[in-house]
Amino acid sequence: MPARCRLIGFGESPPALRVEDFELPRAGPGEVELRMLAAPINPADLNVIQGTYGELPHLPATMGNEGCGVIVACGKGCDLQVGQMVLPLSGGAWAEAMVVPVEAVVLLPAGLDPFQAAMLAVNPATAWLMIHKFQSLMRGSWIVQNAANSGVGRAVIGIARHLGLRTLNVVRRPELVEELLGLGGDVVVTEEIDFRKEVESLCGGARPVLALNAVGGASALNLANALADGGFHVTYGAMGRQPLKIPNGLLIFRDLQFRGFWLRRWRDTTPVPEVHALYQALAELLQAGLFKTPVGPVYPLSQVARAVEEASSRNQSGKVMLDFSCAESPADGRIKP
Repeated sequence: MPARCRLIGFGESPPALRVEDFELPRAGPGEVELRMLAAPINPADLNVIQGTYGELPHLPATMGNEGCGVIVACGKGCDLQVGQMVLPLSGGAWAEAMVVPVEAVVLLPAGLDPFQAAMLAVNPATAWLMIHKFQSLMRGSWIVQNAANSGVGRAVIGIARHLGLRTLNVVRRPELVEELLGLGGDVVVTEEIDFRKEVESLCGGARPVLALNAVGGASALNLANALADGGFHVTYGAMGRQPLKIPNGLLIFRDLQFRGFWLRRWRDTTPVPEVHALYQALAELLQAGLFKTPVGPVYPLSQVARAVEEASSRNQSGKVMLDFSCAESPADGRIKP
């Protein structure tokens, strides 16, 4: 019998998570049965566990907003095949198996790294859509972003380079500068840089026309100060847990546009063929090596509470992952990636 991780109550300490066996139904008409391969632990997952996310599930709920799996059975009327790797878009990814409608899975190219494929649904899609949704960017245009070493930030760097755009990237730790330059970031600076004084010298006399904010507070204001008149400032996260404080002059005299972005709303309001087309395009870019997220500690599902604790610590050097292919684990709970 497969196992899954269920959230039975909101709160941080300790997280109310329970790993339980469950009876998996057979795949019916238009459905596929998946054996899950891997799933990341994302900030949004942690916010759901804490009860602070913008949309909370009814409890108990199977956790996990993204992952990847392989088809092991197909119901009638399904044009996919057993053995194909897919990206489920239905949620509930912290489970060893799941049955989902065929329209809720995206076929992935053969040979993708399961860990990287498991991180395709959220961060690369967020990066791609923010780059395309708010501004008509010309080749050579500048994007400024904070949290540039995050999964979204790294995807922004790779996608922007692919499109002929340039990125001004902000990180907290100096040791990340060379790494992100090596990934293709045009300029990488730390949070101490004051863009009111430095942005034009950093960008060769130009100013960014799009700012992507995942932090809030003073960092978000610094991005706003970097923008050209009429630029768009898009907030998609709140890692710093501080609100945006925008001076009136940036609205009145600079005509900046402040918007928010939530991937869930885009998926819920976009036709299914368009959603699938985007993810298939992103999977091809992933296969081509345009972006890659570092993988940190890897745990079996039986150690999910420890995995969540590690993901919450912010001390990990890469994304904390769940590996559903390994039932046994070393004494410390980790699996070698």
